[in-house]
Parts: sequence; structure tokens; C-alpha cells
Amino acid sequence: MSGTTITQSATVSLSRAARELELRRGEFDLALHLGCVRSVPDEGGGGRRVTRAEIDRVRAETGFPDALRERVKAVGTTEGAALLGVTNTRFTRLARLGLVVPVKVYLNRYRAVVWLYLAEELRQFAADQQNAPLMSGRTPEALRDQLDDGLDLRPRNWRGRHMGFLLRQTEDPWARAAVVASLLDPVQVAEIVTDPHERAHLNRLRPAPVSQAAPDSPGAHIVQRITTADDPDEISWLRADLGQSVLEAREDRPAPRPAADAAQVPAPDAAQVLAPAFAPVPSAGPPTGAPSSTARTSPPRAAHAMQGHPAAADFPITRREAARSRRLLTWLRGRGPDDDASYSARNSPSCTTETSSRPSRS
Repeated sequence: MSGTTITQSATVSLSRAARELELRRGEFDLALHLGCVRSVPDEGGGGRRVTRAEIDRVRAETGFPDALRERVKAVGTTEGAALLGVTNTRFTRLARLGLVVPVKVYLNRYRAVVWLYLAEELRQFAADQQNAPLMSGRTPEALRDQLDDGLDLRPRNWRGRHMGFLLRQTEDPWARAAVVASLLDPVQVAEIVTDPHERAHLNRLRPAPVSQAAPDSPGAHIVQRITTADDPDEISWLRADLGQSVLEAREDRPAPRPAADAAQVPAPDAAQVLAPAFAPVPSAGPPTGAPSSTARTSPPRAAHAMQGHPAAADFPITRREAARSRRLLTWLRGRGPDDDASYSARNSPSCTTETSSRPSRS
């Protein structure tokens, strides 16, 4: 019996696992992202699967299946506001300020952007007495000014959380680099990854799109704007991450290329990759009605790890500074399955739902 046959017999497909764990497919996808259910790659190249042992482990947990459903329950603006005991308008303001962070996004039939948040994290947020002033009374003037300037951290916070989900699903260096590249505009990627064969390899490994909208359709363009970094600080952070990730991937193994090219063209060295990656990202200034770079920073209590990272322009192009950046990235990527369930919505990306009539710029 081959190793692949043994693997297939010891695992089940994701749809079969969802049925056996009594979860709807959307709930099961969140369970995978949050680490409630662990999956393994299919050795036959057919995607990811779930082992029988993992299904047995989850089914043996106390309170199954209701407890599992509660952990992955995602709610929208109306239900989220009810959990916090606030109006829909105040809930939306809290989300725009980054105090509660989306776990999921989709377009409804009217192509309106719907943000979803974890009910469990909202309950933790409401139970924290330090958040009481934010849920009643007048919003502090500094936060009101940011909202008036158009601050909306929902897309940026969702991108940071979504990237963490994707990075935890793979250990392959090139696949991890492709995750980072998927959040950058192709022009930004081309500036950092100058080798066309490496760019092609990253494109082949890009994660599946979050929307099933047809390419070049209005819905696809809306989703693309949400999933592509547009804030200068965030772009700089991702450029630095992509440059270092490509270096690590190249050290692991070179990207596939035609035999003739492989014999004639040497791979770029570290300086060639890190120089454009750590270059400052010029800002053309905020569009009309959009916040300035100062106003776009989240309040001190906002839940987004990437906002504490300095801009790439602040990094000298040295191995030592690159290593310092990598330590932060390692911490972000290395969150274990229990971390997402335990940290509060105030201090981490939370998963609650929110609806907007049009895609917001982070």
C-alpha cells in the first residue's frame, strides 16, 4: 500500500469533515482559520484534508457541537451591536477605529461590502470594563476627528488577520512569500521581485481569491480594492516582508525556470532584493475626504499588530535590521491555535460583522 493511499484512507475531505463536525461550510472555514480544527496538505495534490484523529479529537471536546459553533459564530453589524449593547452607528465607529476587527468579508447581492466579526471576541470586548467609556457617552474628540477625516481601519485590519490565517496553513517558503505578495499591487511586487521566473512562481502559488466573482466584474474589482494594501505604512511593511521572504525562499530552493535560463542567469543577491523592498513608499497625499497619514493611524487601543511596525524607510539596509523585522513577523505568524480564541477583541483582530454600502479604504 502506497504512502498516498494510507494518507487518503486516514483523512477525509473538507466537506466531509464539516458534515461530521456538524458545521456549515462557512463555520467550518472559520474553524480552520482560527485553529479550532487542524488540516493537513493532501499528498496527492488535491488541496487540504482533515485527519480522522483530528475529527475524533474535536468531537470529544466538552460541549460538542454547540461549544464549537459558538467559537466560530460570526455576526454582522446589527447582531454585533446588540452583543455590545450599542447602536449600529456606534458599533460601526468602533470597527472603523480598529477596536473590533473583522474576521470575514463578502459582497451581498447588491455588491455592498459586509464585514463579519467573531461573537466570542465581541463578548470579551463588552466584558472589559476599560471599554465601557467607548460604548456609552460622547466619543473622544481625537477619535471623532479621525472618523470625520474618513478613517476606516476595517480593510487593513482584515488584511492583517487574513494574512495570518494563510501563513499558518503552509510552511513552504515560496508559498509564504506568495501570501505576502497577494496583498500588494503587482507593480509593487515587480519592484521587489525583479526576476520574472520568480514572479511567475509566486503567481502560481497565490492563495485562492476570497470572492467567487467573475474576473474583471464589478464585484471582483471591489474585492481587489479590499484585498490590496493602499496605506503607505502598510505597503512599506509588506514590501519589507516580501523582500525578506523571497530571500528565505531562494535559500531554501530556487524558483523553477527553463534549463537554459537556469544555466545562464544567476539569482539576485540579498542586496538586490532588500534595497527595493526597504525603499520608502512615496505618498501622493490623501484623496479628497480621506484621512492624512497622521489621521490614519489607529488609536492606541486599536487591535492591529502591523500598525506598530515602523515604515520601511526607517530601516537601514542591513542584515541586522532585516533580522529585527523578521522577529516581529515570526511572532505574528507564529500565533498558535489557542491564541486567536484567547486574546480579547480589544487587543487583537476580532471577528465581528459589519456592512458598508461601498468598499472602504483603510
